[in-house]
Amino acid sequence: MTRTARRNRRTLQVTGAGAAALLALSACSSSDSDSSSTTSDSSASASDKLSGTVTVFAAASLKESFTTLGKQFEQAHPGTKVTFSFGGSDSLAASITGGAPADVFASASPKTMKIVTDAGNASGTPSTFVRNQLEIATLPGNPDKVASLKDLTNPDLKVVLCDKEVPCGAAAQKALDASRLKLTPVSYEQDVKAALTKVELKEADAAVVYKTDVHAAGDKVGGVEFPESADAVNDYPITLLKGAQHTDTAKAFIALVRSAEGQKVLTEAGFLKP
Repeated sequence: MTRTARRNRRTLQVTGAGAAALLALSACSSSDSDSSSTTSDSSASASDKLSGTVTVFAAASLKESFTTLGKQFEQAHPGTKVTFSFGGSDSLAASITGGAPADVFASASPKTMKIVTDAGNASGTPSTFVRNQLEIATLPGNPDKVASLKDLTNPDLKVVLCDKEVPCGAAAQKALDASRLKLTPVSYEQDVKAALTKVELKEADAAVVYKTDVHAAGDKVGGVEFPESADAVNDYPITLLKGAQHTDTAKAFIALVRSAEGQKVLTEAGFLKP
C-alpha cells in the first residue's frame, strides 16, 4: 500500500470515529432532552392535581344528590374534600352576602341566586343545572285520600308549606294562585326538608314539597302529583363564588354537577333536566 493510500485510510478512520462520537453525543443529548421533557410534563401534571377543601352552599332539596356527588368527587380526586351547608336558598344567599366563607352556591331558584349576583358575590354567570317540580307529601298510605291540590284546602287537614321566601314556598304559592285556591297552613317552614319532616313525624297530614324530597323519603311518606305543579317548576342555578380558596377544585366540582355523570345522579333522584 502506498504512503498516500495509508494516509487516506487513516483520515477515513478518524472521520468515522468522529462521526460515531458525534452520534453518541447527539443521542445522549436527545435522551437528556426527552428526560427533561418527561420530568417537565410530570411536574405540570403534578401541579394540575386538584387539592383543598371546597365549601358548597346548596338548597336543602339537593342534600341527597350533592352528598353522593361530593363522595364521588373526593374518590376521583384524592386530597380534596367537599363540605356542604344545606338550607333554604334565601337564608344561604343572605349568609353569602353577609360574608360567610363559601366557594360554590347552588340555589333552588333564579330569584335567590339574584340576591348573590346583585351583591357582586358571584364569579362569572350562574348556569341552570337542573329543574324541580312540586308534589304533595302525605302520610304513608294516604289515609286522608288526598288526590288534588284543592283537597289541601280541607279545614280538617293539617297542611304545612315552606315559607313564601323559600323557593319551594314561592312555587307552592304560585301553583295555588294559578288554581285560585286559598290555603292556610298550620305552619310555614324555613326549608323543604323541614316541611317534609313534619309529615314524616306525623305532625302534619300533608305538605307541598318537591318530587325529589318525596322520592328521597321513600316509604316514610306518600306522594300525590298534581297538574298545577307544571306552572311552578323551579330552575336551579349554580355558580362559583368570588373569594373561593381553591378555585380549580371548586370549578371541577361544578363541572361534575353539570356532567353526564352528575346529571345521572340528579335525574335518578327525581330532578328534571334543564
